Amino acid sequence: MSVIGFRSVFRKKKRQNDGAEIPQRRNFRGKARKKGKAEKPRIRWLRSRVWLEAVRIGERKSGGEQPHSKMGHDLAFRTGLAAGLGLIAAAGNLVGGYFVVRGDWPRKFLQYFLALGAGYMLAVAFVEVIPESVQLSGESALLFVLIGYFLVHLFEHTLAPHFHFGEETHCEEVSHQHARTSVLVGMTIHTFFDGVAIAAGFLVSTWLGAVMFFAVFLHKLPEGFTVASVVLASGQGKRNAILAAGLLGVATVAGVLLTSSLEGQLKYALPLSGGVTLYVAATDLLPEVNREPNWRMALLVFVGVASLLIMKHLFHV
Repeated sequence: MSVIGFRSVFRKKKRQNDGAEIPQRRNFRGKARKKGKAEKPRIRWLRSRVWLEAVRIGERKSGGEQPHSKMGHDLAFRTGLAAGLGLIAAAGNLVGGYFVVRGDWPRKFLQYFLALGAGYMLAVAFVEVIPESVQLSGESALLFVLIGYFLVHLFEHTLAPHFHFGEETHCEEVSHQHARTSVLVGMTIHTFFDGVAIAAGFLVSTWLGAVMFFAVFLHKLPEGFTVASVVLASGQGKRNAILAAGLLGVATVAGVLLTSSLEGQLKYALPLSGGVTLYVAATDLLPEVNREPNWRMALLVFVGVASLLIMKHLFHV
């Protein structure tokens, strides 16, 4: 027994011997306790309350309340990954421009990229992006897919003159500065939506962002090749051709950053990017593939479709 307990017992016995009245213990309302009422249940309840509060404080200090913070860290990781892959995609535009400036451009190599990219992008649009958009915002997503499709169509056919995607443009096809500017503006808007597609995919999941990046990257070389070729054909120097290809890369990164900052607008950005992906594959790339009377080109379109389905099966996504 402690010293304090010993003293209280000693005083109580002394009062009993002296005949003094022992004051009754009172509860928290000031009323006298009834004799024989047990005090232990209340003490247990108080101990349990103190223990629970201590556990909660400990969880806060040790990071027990972390579901929201984990989601925040995951989103920050995916946003950073989207920005990094956006830079890699932008580098693809520069490499495509370099092929033109160098003069020794592998035309067959670019055509194979177009065929593979066409099949892969069609599969991404129909298997991944459009179903995910409908799941995210219902049937209204299909309207935004249509808007995304015709938005690129409008820019390419009103601002830019006719050109073959991924093919060299000659001087007689671009006779004045307005034509060069129109192509550059149209391609810049086109590549901006490439960045939108990458970022929107990563806002949904790492898997969707990765497949969108690969789809975009497959046609980045032909994009840079096309715009650099147009600039050279209009009489500009090699330096301007590389700068034009670099501008497409900047537009891609801008699309990634803008979409990543507008996370709340994902229900619009994702179906719009689905429409853009569908347009690029079906209207820009496939017609160029069909111009080549080569069975290898047709086979590569199917390889592009099969590659996405195989990856989806392997990763069980």
